[in-house]
Order: sequence, then C-alpha cells, then structure tokens
Amino acid sequence: MTDVIRPQTPGKFDTAPIVYIVDDDQSMREALLDLLLSVKIEASTFETAQDLLDRGDLHRPGCVLLDVRLPGLNGLEFQSHLERIGNRMPIIFMTGHGDIPMTVRAMKAGAVDFLTKPFRDQDLLDAVASAFERDKAARRETDASNAVTELANTLTPREREVMAAVVKGLMNKQIAFNLGISDITVKLHRGNVMRKMHVRSVAELVRKAELLGL
Repeated sequence: MTDVIRPQTPGKFDTAPIVYIVDDDQSMREALLDLLLSVKIEASTFETAQDLLDRGDLHRPGCVLLDVRLPGLNGLEFQSHLERIGNRMPIIFMTGHGDIPMTVRAMKAGAVDFLTKPFRDQDLLDAVASAFERDKAARRETDASNAVTELANTLTPREREVMAAVVKGLMNKQIAFNLGISDITVKLHRGNVMRKMHVRSVAELVRKAELLGL
C-alpha cells in the first residue's frame, strides 16, 4: 500500500522535493510520514523497494528514506540498482541493527547517512535536509553538463579536434602541425569554438571541457 502526503502549498508540487519512505513496518512508515508532514515536506510511503521502483517517480527532486532489511529487494541491492541505471537520487538508510560493515558499504556507495533505530527526529530531518541539498547540487551539475553538451554538438569534427588541443594547452603552431593545417585555419577554428561554446577565455573553455569529460 502507498500513502501520499502533500503539503498544502499551491503551485509548488511539481518542483518541491519529495521523500520516498520505504519500510515494511507500517507503524514506522506512518510515524515518519507524520513527522515529515509536520514540517511541510512532501512524502510518499512504500512497503518494499520493488514497490517504489514500480510506482515511484525516481526522476523527481528529493531522496529515499530506506530501511536496509526489506523483503525481496533489500536496501543495499536497491542502492546498487540505482547506481547501475545511473540514477543519483540520494539515499538515507535506516536500520534496527548496528551493522558496521553494512554501514561502511552503504556510505562508500554514496549514502547520505545511516541512521540506527530509534533515532531522534532532528537527526532524521537534518539528514533529509542534507539529502535535498545534495540532490539539488547534482541536478545543477547535470543541467550545466547538458547545456554544455548542446553547445558542443554544434561544433564540426575539426572544431572538436581544435578544442581538445586548446584545452590541453597547445599553441596554435603546435595544433596546426599536429592536424596538418595552417596557423590561419587553426585561428579560424579556434574563434568558431570560442563563439559556439559561449566563452571568452581559454580558462572558461577548460571548465566547460571538464563537464564534457575532455
């Protein structure tokens, strides 16, 4: 069964972050739901990780509040699955067992926090706030990368070659020699690269190239 609670803030449903609560203990799900509602945070509850995969929207801003020991797909397996499909939604783990190796494994895989039940309400809220900030930063990074990719897609194959050489720090004469073209041609391509990539300096171009993985 899935319960959804939405804070009554008109016009903000599409952009407000959500907390997906996954725990097979109904009383725990309800308690966490009440806590998040009390501070106007939207939340949705799921009994199993598979239920969340089937019915949740993991592309929404937010985080997952996830019990480690679940029937079927357990918490760590769910974390591994998200990693395989390239989903970066932050995860906060909950457990009733102080399993240090499991905690280390989860944190190394990118978990925001690992809370041992019973935990303080404030500890949970702090973890959620941290997860929201991480998700926001990751989305900004993705948006920036996508924008740069769109600009790079306007470059010709030769312009891409020149750009790669420029960000490596090569001078025009070196680029011309390596590509078998004239200095003037290099300058023309270089000017086109700067214009199409919307940059005014090599330093700016290097920063954008880093987003492209160059």
